[in-house]
Amino acid sequence: MKLSVPGRATGAAALAIAALLTTSAMADAAPARVAAAPDIPVANVKAHLTQLQSIATANGGNRAHGRTGYKASLDYVKAKLDAAGFTTTVQQFTSSGSTGYNLIADWPGGDTNQVVMSGSHLDSVTSGPGINDNGSGSAAVLEAALAVSRTQYAPTKHLRFAWWGAEELGMVGSRYYVNSLSTANRAKISGYLNFDMIGSPNPGYFVYDDDPAIEKTFKDYFTGLGVATEIETEGDGRSDHAYFKSAGIPVGGLFTGASTRKTAAQAAKWGGTSGQAFDRCYHSSCDTTANINDTALNRNSDALAYAVWELSE
Repeated sequence: MKLSVPGRATGAAALAIAALLTTSAMADAAPARVAAAPDIPVANVKAHLTQLQSIATANGGNRAHGRTGYKASLDYVKAKLDAAGFTTTVQQFTSSGSTGYNLIADWPGGDTNQVVMSGSHLDSVTSGPGINDNGSGSAAVLEAALAVSRTQYAPTKHLRFAWWGAEELGMVGSRYYVNSLSTANRAKISGYLNFDMIGSPNPGYFVYDDDPAIEKTFKDYFTGLGVATEIETEGDGRSDHAYFKSAGIPVGGLFTGASTRKTAAQAAKWGGTSGQAFDRCYHSSCDTTANINDTALNRNSDALAYAVWELSE
């Protein structure tokens, strides 16, 4: 419809209105960010690690599959998630003659045909409390989930978080979970992010190179910090992402190193001590709360949240 507007002033007003309408239409057409990822307070992540250490100390010094320390760890995480409004499910399986448990937590809302899933193994080896391996990943995933609740994040995609049992026996819990999914439900998982050892005391910054989009998301975050990364090779195929990948689900993740020794070039890039393992307490009794690098834990926890927010918009 054409409007007839007499006079210059009225014509100018009409042009201004048209410009406003055009700008508004462009704004409506532009994709808007749902929300920026929050900073994950490293003090909160460390508080979870303190609780996991206390649980191990009270239960024979470990949180291993089939031991009381594992179930107590799961109960701690579940209570936090239940109080935060997640729908939690405990999945049982059997391994080495003992009952094992996975914990799955779903955040209400989002497109359940597009699931962004983040996970970590919650069990330790029998020889120690497993605070870096893998209390660090478990605590960071828990705090990211709690940040979703605190901010009442409402992403386009559906968010799911998981804590796996019996990873130290061959990724038994995550394998059980993936195998329990129907083909249709596997197809609904648009990405699985794995966090196994992200606070090593002599840390490196390693990114999984499996799915290109997930890899780029993590690399972009660290580039923004001015922190160089390398492709993760030491643990390739040795953590819970392996069975997701085998099922055709896009995977990615972060890692700060285990028993491999840091090279001189890596020490020049990241600091720390060359010729020394990334984690000298790997699978040992000294993997306690004293075995954590706060800077690495902080950076990786924030990178975790950044990826969850970016990939679920």
